[in-house]
Amino acid sequence: MRLTIKVAPAIFAIGLCLARVAWSQTPEPLPTADEVVARMMRADDERKSELTGYTALRRYEAVNSTRHAELEVRLESAPDGSKSFTIISETGSSAIRKHVLYKILSEEREASKRESRTSTRIIPANYKFEVVGLETLDSGPAYVLSVTPKTENKYFIDGKVWVDANAYAIVRIEGRPARNPSFWVHNVHFVHTYQRVGQFWLASSTRTTSEVRIFGPSELTIDNSGYVLDPPTRRATATDPIASLTR
Repeated sequence: MRLTIKVAPAIFAIGLCLARVAWSQTPEPLPTADEVVARMMRADDERKSELTGYTALRRYEAVNSTRHAELEVRLESAPDGSKSFTIISETGSSAIRKHVLYKILSEEREASKRESRTSTRIIPANYKFEVVGLETLDSGPAYVLSVTPKTENKYFIDGKVWVDANAYAIVRIEGRPARNPSFWVHNVHFVHTYQRVGQFWLASSTRTTSEVRIFGPSELTIDNSGYVLDPPTRRATATDPIASLTR
């Protein structure tokens, strides 16, 4: 009996400790979509105010069952966010280059213009958001949000975004276009990832699969490398209020 009396408090203490451990390991509730998006927008605005331009190398590769084409370009992003492309080399099917790769360059150049860029941002004015989970990526923990476009637009997406839980930057986008880009293309699915360059998050890669009429299943790969941020002297000039009047 004495043994039982002595052991019982010990068992009670162990049970209490285990309960405390279990309580401490209870995951914290996820933030709401409004909270994540608000912090994401603030962080994005802060980074954009600091990022006034960069250059990078970009490689495009388009493949289907019978044809293949590649394009290597130099990308330059200006202080106002607009993009220009200089073709360094190109190989493979001239038809794919003309009707697919050149068109992609033209579309991205158009989408980078200020008016297009503002109207297609991933923000509440354009999308409905819902937090669906928390995942750990190579870059760290990220909130997963479903995004549903409020209107059909060839630049809008229907899918999910991953928002870094520390930097509140979008690090991954997966889904499909809200509207088919053309009569010739359907069943489009893409995965777009971002990489950290200094304090900024810039495009890393894009993997797209689609069905193209006549040509059949097709794949498009876009890889970015060799990022060079504008030097501080150019940034200072670009943000000078007098200099901005001449742009």
